[in-house]
Amino acid sequence: MAPAPPPAACFSAAEVQRRLAAGACWVRRGARLYDLTGFVRQHPGGEQLLWARAGQDVSADLDGPPHQHSANARRWLEQYYVGDLQGDPEGPVENGPVASASTQKTDPVMEPKLKAVNWEKDLVDWQKPLLWQVGHLGEKYDEWVHQPVSRPIRLFHSDFVEALSKTVWYSVPIIWIPLVLYCSWSYYGAFAQGNVQLLAPFATEYSVAMPESAFPGLFLLGLFLWSLLEYLIHRFLFHMKPPSDSAYLIMLHFALHGQHHKAPFDTFRLVFPPVPASLVIAFFYLVLRLILSAAVAGTVFAGSLLGYVIYDLTHYYLHFGSPHKGSYLYHLKAHHVKHHFAHHRSGFGISSKLWDHFFHTLTPEEPHQKTQ
Repeated sequence: MAPAPPPAACFSAAEVQRRLAAGACWVRRGARLYDLTGFVRQHPGGEQLLWARAGQDVSADLDGPPHQHSANARRWLEQYYVGDLQGDPEGPVENGPVASASTQKTDPVMEPKLKAVNWEKDLVDWQKPLLWQVGHLGEKYDEWVHQPVSRPIRLFHSDFVEALSKTVWYSVPIIWIPLVLYCSWSYYGAFAQGNVQLLAPFATEYSVAMPESAFPGLFLLGLFLWSLLEYLIHRFLFHMKPPSDSAYLIMLHFALHGQHHKAPFDTFRLVFPPVPASLVIAFFYLVLRLILSAAVAGTVFAGSLLGYVIYDLTHYYLHFGSPHKGSYLYHLKAHHVKHHFAHHRSGFGISSKLWDHFFHTLTPEEPHQKTQ
């Protein structure tokens, strides 16, 4: 017989108040207490919303307004469960407003999804590298990978290969911005000297001469081209649904993008690591060179590479930044958070929503339903 789970810790209102006074951000849902101190920076609605609710019951906030939190968001909350509040759960923990008795009632539809997270009964062993394990999840993989958790991921047994699979965010501008500047300067010089053709040497008889004034337009074309590639790669490659009977395709999907949806706040897996990124970037440059002349291809490449840098840095900020409410980045972050927690089959744009508008894949606006 399996051992009984340990009893939940209990905290008095005075104990909770002491932790709040020490700078912790604890909230409650009925009598259940959650320590969100480590999650404050990551909160999609901004830090201020959580700090303003420290010590309070957030039952009504989960149901909205401004929006009703998804099943994944409620499941995510359970990872921060620390124990129960002793005494009357409707009594005040601090001087802020206290929810009424009607907001303490548990939504029967959501009740099964509010159980504490049990890592020992998960489908994988989190103490071991995950890549080889996920390949055997079969039909359970798609549901499992889209139930996000707040913990780091290890993919490989080898420390060396594991190190190549992750990176810090600032590696992106350090490595790629110098290459953008070098390409821009070099190929602008080629345009300034004249005699630049549009197409590659094998098609010179069909090519046209490109004036120096074409340089900025080609650079901007590269930026625009990246925005489309970003959307297409995210939608059709990163969000392909691997067949349940193919362990290798499941592993490929998890290595490419599934890991990010499983652990969306793993700091070292939010931007592309330099080694795999180098292979993709080199392939993209070679494709351009097969079609275009060196100067034209290099200029378009430089613009696209800058677009990639903007994309990766924007992506990191959307996860860890706290944009001003109502700003462009605030709405972009809300768009991306809905993609992670509620609508992973839509909302594929990262640095902009342009192509989501064009291809009609915006995350749906869900009308707020008042709780009875």
